[in-house]
Amino acid sequence: MRALLVVNPAATTTSARTRDVLTHALASEMKLEAITTEYRGHARDLARRAAERRDVELVVALGGDGTVNEVVNGLLRHGPDPDRLPRLAVVPGGSTNVFARALGLPNDAVEATGALLDALRRGSERTVGLGLAAGTPGTADEAAPSRWFTFCAGLGFDAGVVGRVEQQRERGKRSTHALYIRQLLRHFVEDPNRRHGTITLRRPDAEPVRDLVLSIVCNTAPWTYLGNRPVYASPRASFDTGLDVLGLSRLTPAAVTRYGTQLLTSSPERGPHGKHAVSLHDLTDFTLHSKAPLPLQMDGDHLGLRTSVTFTGVRRALRVIV
Repeated sequence: MRALLVVNPAATTTSARTRDVLTHALASEMKLEAITTEYRGHARDLARRAAERRDVELVVALGGDGTVNEVVNGLLRHGPDPDRLPRLAVVPGGSTNVFARALGLPNDAVEATGALLDALRRGSERTVGLGLAAGTPGTADEAAPSRWFTFCAGLGFDAGVVGRVEQQRERGKRSTHALYIRQLLRHFVEDPNRRHGTITLRRPDAEPVRDLVLSIVCNTAPWTYLGNRPVYASPRASFDTGLDVLGLSRLTPAAVTRYGTQLLTSSPERGPHGKHAVSLHDLTDFTLHSKAPLPLQMDGDHLGLRTSVTFTGVRRALRVIV
């Protein structure tokens, strides 16, 4: 088997020695080309070239969710084609690794490599659905490039928190759960849009959902992890269905306490619920439009401010080794 290993040297939970050991373990089972990323977007470029070459059967992403997202966008540069495109494998090296863990892989890079090799020997794989976000035609954001996401996207409050975390990481702070909590509290105090919802969700053949402050789009469950604790924003979300949405129309201190507690105690059977919560399941096409520019994030990557984003749930988008 000819394979490409895309290695993020900044992966937070693997050392250079560990990455070297994992590379040698993979190379013992396949014809492996290992390339270390050198700039933002490099993983995407490497995966795109691998898909275009037609002789690469497997692309392995060694890194966190950001690396995986880049690799997926490179593989799907010309659209989904599960039968032709290289398969994807993931060795988790980030701080959270939501996509890998949602697939059922171990969160430890060494154990995940062993599981990957076992799966390759067994020929074990699955085809997963993904989310696609693009600028909405006829709006100021219509020229925004389309982008795939593997497990979640968000417009509004949660994306603002992600943006704050990224700013802190650029200043040298480590990505920890404590950092996220601090930035969430600061964003809650300073966000001018959380008091009056500006987001409207529109979908075919249904009434619009208006005045949302927060909109979380899920392609799988759980939505994220706090350490080893899974957090479910949309418990019914799945790689085998369309997209799910959790929207909140109020973020007062009482509402934050209520819904924050529900998230922390969420389960595969129940997520956030209540008067100001909206849960939608298995959507194929919908648009989020905001009266004011709001931050957008995909797979934990802050993408700047948008006023309108069109989402598509694409079933059977990519084959993944599991």
